[in-house]
Amino acid sequence: MAANPFDPATVLFARHAQHVVLIHFPIALLIVGVLLDAAGQWTKQRSLTEAAYYNLLIAAVSTVPVLVTGILAWRFALEGQHLRGTLLLHLVFGSASAVLICLAWMVHFRARRASGLLPKYRWIVEIAAVLVVSLTGHLGGFLSGVNASV
Repeated sequence: MAANPFDPATVLFARHAQHVVLIHFPIALLIVGVLLDAAGQWTKQRSLTEAAYYNLLIAAVSTVPVLVTGILAWRFALEGQHLRGTLLLHLVFGSASAVLICLAWMVHFRARRASGLLPKYRWIVEIAAVLVVSLTGHLGGFLSGVNASV
């Protein structure tokens, strides 16, 4: 008998569903935050830069449950396999992604507390964060079977 997709127990206790679902929040918030930052810079509208700040803040906060559920998925869904190959790379890049997302937010946070002017090097941090997050997601797709060859 197939599992009912609307059964709360199926949703909450799937072997690794929480990580797969939660990961989309920091990814989307980071990308939208970077786009809002660029739009705010281009149009000189402070409200867009404010929106970017809050997107990056929520992205940084949401990395915590993503990291926790990722470790739990490795432990339970992948039965604690040895970390090597794609799994190891996914963990390394996932950790780097979390650090870069938090760093992108921190640059905005410090600028708000100091002069209010965002430093130019933030683009390096933000673009690096988007690239590393993209690579991490690509590797995660292979682990989940989404990117598996047919």
